[in-house]
Amino acid sequence: MVMEMTQEGKAREVLVIGGNRYFGKRLIARLLAAGDRVTVLNRGSSAPPPGAVHLIADRDDENALDSALGARTFDVVVDQVCYTPRQAAVARRVFAGRTRRYVLTSTVEVYAHEDSPARVREESVDPLGVEVDLALPWDDAEFLASHYGAGKRQAEAVFAAEPAFPHVAVRVAHVLGGADDFTGRLEHYASRIRAGEPITVPAVNHPATYIHVEEIADFLFWTVGQDFTGPVNAASHSTLTTHELCEAVAAHVPGGRTVFRETEAGAVSPLSFRRFYGMDNTRATRLGFAFGDAREWLGRAAGETLREAA
Repeated sequence: MVMEMTQEGKAREVLVIGGNRYFGKRLIARLLAAGDRVTVLNRGSSAPPPGAVHLIADRDDENALDSALGARTFDVVVDQVCYTPRQAAVARRVFAGRTRRYVLTSTVEVYAHEDSPARVREESVDPLGVEVDLALPWDDAEFLASHYGAGKRQAEAVFAAEPAFPHVAVRVAHVLGGADDFTGRLEHYASRIRAGEPITVPAVNHPATYIHVEEIADFLFWTVGQDFTGPVNAASHSTLTTHELCEAVAAHVPGGRTVFRETEAGAVSPLSFRRFYGMDNTRATRLGFAFGDAREWLGRAAGETLREAA
């Protein structure tokens, strides 16, 4: 086994906050396979794989988080479950002096207010220009669900406001693939295609950028070993349309029928968009990461997720 080493020649100390499912668990597996000393912190909902240290704490409870960490320090922290500026503020205070670098898993949804003919670059949303409002009802699940992108934007802003806190905000494209895809988005298409029911899309339906579940795990693992900071887009090459997604799904639904219904202002199916805010991956590419092409892995991703329907 080739072990990843720090500059001092020691195995890296990496903390993953969350990471119980989907690409988070894949990241942990990659870190362990590389010989990193991995600590996983969560609320105790599930134990990490063998070889990882398990810490239990509610990341919203600053005292509990501080107590669970004790005197531990880390080369890198990967935060998979920071959704609000309040959580970011707690993390920034608790991890100041405890880590050399903090990697926040952010989202393409920070760009949800954009509408550009070109793919958006990182500077389209400058965290230093984002207003932070800690008084909003971030603890309310319904509010948080409807303000997901805003919560991530403000979380990025909290970290960016402290220059002495080296951090990365990985803005993740829409993730597809894996039999453990819990989002139900492709199954939504499959169920409607199976029944011949219409799939509702905007009258002007824009394509989007995507990334395979294994590729984002690779990207986060690669990021752990780098030294860059600031926001970075993580997306496969090529955009995909709702029609292309449905075509890939339909290949695994024998006898189904794909019907689209357009709407000007009503509710639409998942992964259909009234705005274009596909991400430009130039920065990550120049830093040295090689992305795949979404059109090349889309069929495989649909098969992985819909294997029971195939």
